Amino acid sequence: MPIGNVIEKETVPDYHIVPAFVDKSDYWQNELQYAARLGNEFKGKTMITFETTQGPKTIITTVWSVTEDYLQIKGGYNIPIRSIIDIHY
Repeated sequence: MPIGNVIEKETVPDYHIVPAFVDKSDYWQNELQYAARLGNEFKGKTMITFETTQGPKTIITTVWSVTEDYLQIKGGYNIPIRSIIDIHY
C-alpha cells in the first residue's frame, strides 16, 4: 500500500523533492540495484515513495539506473536516494 499520494511519473519534475526525515541511502542502494535489474531485464515496475515539500509522493515505474546518489526512472527523471521513504516491488 502506498504511503503517499500516487502520482504519474511524468509529474515528478512538478514537485520539489527534499531529503527524507531519516536518510537510509545505504540501505536503499541494494534494493535499488535489484529494482534496476527487475526493470531492465524483466520490465518489472517498482513502487517508490519519496519526500517532497508537499508530503510523500509515490510513483509506480521502471527503475532504469542507479548511481551513488540518484535513481533514474523512465523519462530520464532523477530522484535523490536520500529522499526515498519506501520501495516495493
